[in-house]
Amino acid sequence: MQHISSLIGDELEKVEKELVNILSSDVPIINKAGGYIIGSGGKRFRPLMLLLAAKYCNYSGDKHVNLACIFEYIHTATLLHDDVLDHAKIRRGNSSVNSVWGNQISVLVGDYLLSKAFSLLVEIGDIKIMKVVSDATTQVAEGETMQTEKSSDANLTEEEYITIINKKTASLISAACQTGAILGGSSPGIEDKFKNYGLNLGIAFQMVDDALDYISEDQRFGKSIYKDLQEGKITLPLIHTLKEASVKNREKILKIMKSDCLDENNSSVITELIEEYQGVTYVFSKAREYVDLCMGYLKELDSSPVRDALIATANYAVERKW
Repeated sequence: MQHISSLIGDELEKVEKELVNILSSDVPIINKAGGYIIGSGGKRFRPLMLLLAAKYCNYSGDKHVNLACIFEYIHTATLLHDDVLDHAKIRRGNSSVNSVWGNQISVLVGDYLLSKAFSLLVEIGDIKIMKVVSDATTQVAEGETMQTEKSSDANLTEEEYITIINKKTASLISAACQTGAILGGSSPGIEDKFKNYGLNLGIAFQMVDDALDYISEDQRFGKSIYKDLQEGKITLPLIHTLKEASVKNREKILKIMKSDCLDENNSSVITELIEEYQGVTYVFSKAREYVDLCMGYLKELDSSPVRDALIATANYAVERKW
């Protein structure tokens, strides 16, 4: 990550400043609540990917900073809406916006960030980029809806799970990579490589995120352990375990899930079974398969320090602890 910072550190600093500057509204609560969630940090993963792609494609203008902000605003808006749906109390290691200001403000500030993102997109005025971003945002909404519909569905398949994370997470990361390539005026072939690199990276990134929900003790992870499980989100560690478990253990898991009593003790029982059937290990191996696909697209790019940074980012996706 230090290597990446040396390549685009100045641009990332500009993005950080603009995220606050552009947010400004005549409505004080928007500035307060919006500034709170933006100021709480986060990985800025989508801006990072856009900046790296633009850098590789030799972009020399200034639109990349605002576009990076657009992707972060869209992502943050989905987090605000998710926290309301999930009754979340913690986000990025701090009290969530909905727990501080209530659900209504959280939803409305999320709406404002989405509106602000598309207002900025119109100002940039690139029809092709507008199409990429709007399509990705639509997919995010579809993915979130599918996940909500499948909440607590023990019959959710691995294929359905991948479809959900493809839409809700990978589509926006893919769009960020593709947008950076478009900014740099790359050929359709290079643009397609960045699009597919981002898509596979996004799938791997979300898989690891879902695995960390069961094992992370790093406070930087920013949410309580077992959060997904307690919210009824069926993710790949549990899907694999339900598939591989004995009839007795599968019934034990299903009984706990149906009890509406997913306290720490019951969550620990499920976690122990996930460990017994190597659910987390399986997820990390699957995530590595998607990272290997990323590497395949990168190998077709010319060697450069930026390509090395893209390789490091892909490896980070499966090696991180938060």
